[in-house]
Amino acid sequence: MKLQVIQDSSGKNTGVFIPIDDWTLIKSVYPDIETLNQELPKWQKEIIDLRLDKIEKNPGSLKPIEDLFKELDKEI
Repeated sequence: MKLQVIQDSSGKNTGVFIPIDDWTLIKSVYPDIETLNQELPKWQKEIIDLRLDKIEKNPGSLKPIEDLFKELDKEI
């Protein structure tokens, strides 16, 4: 990948030029890349805030994700 760094008149990096073939490849591997900087909707922020508040009030309620995987793998 041949990137070109774009600089302003004082030499400060202000951007990057990515050749279109490379950009097409990046988008095929990461199809949501153009939406990554979009702000979360208010309802999603509210859910995150509620969950963080619950964790702060009861940090002992957190369990490692491995415990969940083990529970899911158990035979019924």
